[in-house]
Amino acid sequence: MAVFDNTNVALRGIAAAVPANTVEVRDIYRKEWGDVEEFISSTHVERLHVTLKGQTASDLCSAAAEQLISALGWEKEEIDAIVFVTQTPDYYFVPATACHIQERLGLPKSCLAFDVTLGCSGWVYGLGIVSSLLQAGSIKKALVLAGDTCSKSANPDDQGSAPLFGDAGTATALEYAPGGNGIKSVLFSDGSGYDAIITREGGYRAPVTAESFPGRVDENGILHRPFTGDMDGLSVFTFAISQAPKSIKYLFENFDIDKDSIDILALHQANLMINQKIIKKVKTTNARYPESLRDFGNTSCASIPLSLVTEEGDALRMGKERVVACGFGVGLSWGAVYFEADHVCVPKLIEI
Repeated sequence: MAVFDNTNVALRGIAAAVPANTVEVRDIYRKEWGDVEEFISSTHVERLHVTLKGQTASDLCSAAAEQLISALGWEKEEIDAIVFVTQTPDYYFVPATACHIQERLGLPKSCLAFDVTLGCSGWVYGLGIVSSLLQAGSIKKALVLAGDTCSKSANPDDQGSAPLFGDAGTATALEYAPGGNGIKSVLFSDGSGYDAIITREGGYRAPVTAESFPGRVDENGILHRPFTGDMDGLSVFTFAISQAPKSIKYLFENFDIDKDSIDILALHQANLMINQKIIKKVKTTNARYPESLRDFGNTSCASIPLSLVTEEGDALRMGKERVVACGFGVGLSWGAVYFEADHVCVPKLIEI
């Protein structure tokens, strides 16, 4: 477990971008999968923003970053680091997409740039990593770019995948700011569950060969193709409702945070049922729970900042909000983060 108490860091802004192309779940849901209305009721997902061919997570994150840099009035020469969090990079396996984004945004060559290969826990991990880089003061301004295009790797024949995953990209601005409450985080991992969410073929352990095609049919009759993701839904559900609330409670206890003082509890947008069970276990009194599932689905590492932009943007811009966020997923990895958002810059959602 990693515990970070980075008191010399402030979160200055959050921006988000989604594809302009939308897909209605009712239009893509297959009759053999069951009742579409039951699916929508249990997940709350009604539509997805889905990238077109050639459109990537870096495109979405770069658009969000350009918007946020302009809204903040930051000079690009002042940005010392960018970290790109994604499980859908531009290239397999090199170069790091963050390096391409550095050039694309016109950031200085002195800018530190690297990728973090994580999914649903990625934004929380990214805040912990980048706030630690800023803590000492040698790096003054940085961006956490969290985005995924999981619609591209979703299995079109799997009802637990195709109608659930949408695409989004986000940018979060962090700055060295001595003397504040900073960013506090607790991060966890359990590799024994590495195959609960996995793309089985395409790496060096299981390279794609001629024998990989046309794919394999599992015991449920679902065709799995090379490069599509597999998810053990029951294992992920059990893991999420057990470990996510524990990490939030540990964050409260370790940093002596009064849970009833929290204004916003932002959870990874996995599905409605998981989040309802987590909220019930955490038992905060006054917190709001932003949800973006209905219009965007599960957007992986982008889901928490996307929810903050679309559901809490006005509150974050206009006042001081105590925020706890919790991400959980592929790895298995999970964690929780606390920060105070004091009149932060939150531009309106953009579609590209």
